[in-house]
Amino acid sequence: SGVFLLSCLLFAAINRRQRGPYMDEAFHVPQAQAYCHGRFFQWDPMITTLPGLYLVSVGAAKPAAWLFGWTGSVVCSAGMLRFINLLFSAGNFYLLYLLLFKIHQKNKAVSGFQRILSTLTLAMFPTLYFFTFLYYTDPGSVFFTLFAYLMCLYGNHKTSALLGFCGFMFRQTNIVWTVFCAGNVVAEKLNEAWKTELQKKKEEKISSRKGSFSDLVRIVQFLIDYLMSPKNVVTLTALTWPYIVLVTVFFGFVFINGGIVVGDRSSHEACLHFPQLFYFLSFTVFFSFPNLLTPTKIRKFVLSLRKHPVQYSLIAVLSLFLIWKFTYVHKYLLADNRHYTFYVWRKVFQRHELVKYVLVPVYIFAGWSFVDSLKSKSIFWILMYLVCLLAVTVPQKLLEFRYFILPFLIYRLNIPIPSLYRQLLELAFYILVNIVTFYLFLNRTFQWPNSDEIQRFMW
Repeated sequence: SGVFLLSCLLFAAINRRQRGPYMDEAFHVPQAQAYCHGRFFQWDPMITTLPGLYLVSVGAAKPAAWLFGWTGSVVCSAGMLRFINLLFSAGNFYLLYLLLFKIHQKNKAVSGFQRILSTLTLAMFPTLYFFTFLYYTDPGSVFFTLFAYLMCLYGNHKTSALLGFCGFMFRQTNIVWTVFCAGNVVAEKLNEAWKTELQKKKEEKISSRKGSFSDLVRIVQFLIDYLMSPKNVVTLTALTWPYIVLVTVFFGFVFINGGIVVGDRSSHEACLHFPQLFYFLSFTVFFSFPNLLTPTKIRKFVLSLRKHPVQYSLIAVLSLFLIWKFTYVHKYLLADNRHYTFYVWRKVFQRHELVKYVLVPVYIFAGWSFVDSLKSKSIFWILMYLVCLLAVTVPQKLLEFRYFILPFLIYRLNIPIPSLYRQLLELAFYILVNIVTFYLFLNRTFQWPNSDEIQRFMW
């Protein structure tokens, strides 16, 4: 309630300063207003996502207008439509708490206060929290995806798939998180079978999370043997059929639509942009530095380097090759100086041609620290999550921090709940970033030479 009240006050301040649509709202708001007036076949070709946001908005705004007697333009005004995302934000807060409770329920050392503090921290995650106050697809996309994940963890797979479909209607790439939900079920079954396999052989119980190269070979062999069994495949299909149906619908949509993007495809071309994974890892270390960038972590990483120099050398060479051959720079990244990514690219990557290669050690540490923080999960869960992470980041040509919101939240939900000190440090950092972000958005406005419109800085 306190967070919602604070958000409402901030919402009022933002709407007083920016009454009309801003940035992508210039497409979303008129489209929602067309739906409000019953023009469901009107479509702006510049919009690239499906109409989930507009359908939910009309479904919420029309009954509210009838209940409170609203008439005229107020029913689907920019402010009213933005308020829909404020409601999604409140729902996300509760879902984050329920997910933390479910995922960490076996950890009796974690107090209720720590869970609430972790929920507050994730709800204040700057990139997500900022778009709570604008009419964008992100809060609704996160809401339905987190809700689907929660239902999956409770075993309600038909409900999870239905919610996954709602998430897909907000953003097509959310189909990856439907696969993630199915992967949770598969990973759990694989982990059970792996433990049984070890007991059958009467071997000393080894970790199913990490180990030597020979352990990895054994796990790969086990995976092949398990999936070659028709009985196991039938069992997994019976458990995950709702997700399989939804993925089949997705492929049907792609076939009929001629691609994953609706509307303007020229600015959203799929490509193998492998450095996007490195950007995401750096983004994660930045926003989780109290957990990932600690002296203990750094010492462990140095010891790991000394122990496996050949493996790290191969990873470095592969990373250099991927950066050399698969780095793409989107025209928006170079042209739109309203986004922080514009300044990150100009101030860091454009300083010198070699900068992108010099950062490889940072990427390797970020990747090691990222995977190390997930060591409480099974190797099958980690593999499944990493596949989904690659699928949701690598095909994107545009470097856009909004695309990192869901993979970050799912990662952050599944690492062990940090100590109280680290939680407070993380929360304080998020609040500070939010204060700076909203201050810049509200007070540091500027104008382009060829336009009279007020421009604002944003994620």
